[in-house]
Amino acid sequence: MAHADDTALVLFSGGQDSATCLAWALDRFARVETLGFDYGQRHAVELECRATLRADMATLSPDWAARLGPDHTLDLPVLGALSETALTREADIVMTESGLPSTFVPGRNLIFLSLAAALAVRRHARHIVTGVCETDYSGYPDCRDDTIKALQVALNLGMAQRFVLHTPLMWLDKAQTWRLAEALGGAALVEAINRHSHSCYLGDRRHAHDWGYGCGTCPACELRAKGWAAYVEG
Repeated sequence: MAHADDTALVLFSGGQDSATCLAWALDRFARVETLGFDYGQRHAVELECRATLRADMATLSPDWAARLGPDHTLDLPVLGALSETALTREADIVMTESGLPSTFVPGRNLIFLSLAAALAVRRHARHIVTGVCETDYSGYPDCRDDTIKALQVALNLGMAQRFVLHTPLMWLDKAQTWRLAEALGGAALVEAINRHSHSCYLGDRRHAHDWGYGCGTCPACELRAKGWAAYVEG
């Protein structure tokens, strides 16, 4: 097993952002493992996309194939049970009185990263990689840079570890994220992410667009479509 300083655990949902983060980690660390969560999300189809996307990415580089370690999934139904949100219930996606969209799942990234850190202890991984971003995003407070920095401090204090939480997309918009994917894995990686990743909040895999699959109207699809158009235009 690679040394902890050379081992990374990537939070891998099966979406565009997490796939780009996986490529980023494979380009940097000797050993890379992935972690996904089933929390009762409406777009649970993303979980079905993960294996195909991982396998496709491994074919793009012998180095990546050698570095890609096990995939882990955790069942987290309590998060879905606790949350009255448009991601965990059949509800309209709207702006709420709090100023946050109804897709905000309170505590989701805090819980995800805490569980990732617990797994990282067992897997001897120092580096934890997540695709959170506060550039092109829906305003979720647990995606902000300040939140991640504070959580890194809390996790290291609470677990007596020296974790590093990496957020390679924090200051990138969606077009820049596509460009990063191209820089990491060329047109083949861009095509793999476009074909196999899933971002649509409604879990729509029936409708194909030039930017990938999705309903085309939810906030996640709108961000992805806008980013793809800007990326193609250069």
